[in-house]
Amino acid sequence: MVTPRELRDPDCPIRSVLDRIGDKWSFLLILTLAPRPHRFGELRRAVDDISQRMLTQTLRSLQRDGLVDRTVFPTTPPSVEYRLTALGLSLLEPMRGLVAWADLQLPAITGARARFDAAQV
Repeated sequence: MVTPRELRDPDCPIRSVLDRIGDKWSFLLILTLAPRPHRFGELRRAVDDISQRMLTQTLRSLQRDGLVDRTVFPTTPPSVEYRLTALGLSLLEPMRGLVAWADLQLPAITGARARFDAAQV
């Protein structure tokens, strides 16, 4: 197991993986791609507050990490489809666990935020 001290090291390989899958857009895109492949436009509509540039950048990063596969179909104009790889699919169980935890703990977190904000006044 990696220690907190090791995680603070900018060169820690675990940190680079956690930084990727822990960012807002990657997490949402992985969950969106979980049930089936999507075309670029479908992803853009599914995650409606992501910019086209950020969507492209995030998909490329997920491809680079081996989590997403990009398939170009020889149509006019070319169509592109994104799907989770086996590695990407292996992330779904721990991600769903985190989502379930967040859903369960949301009232406690909301209450803690309200108490903190009230104390800051």
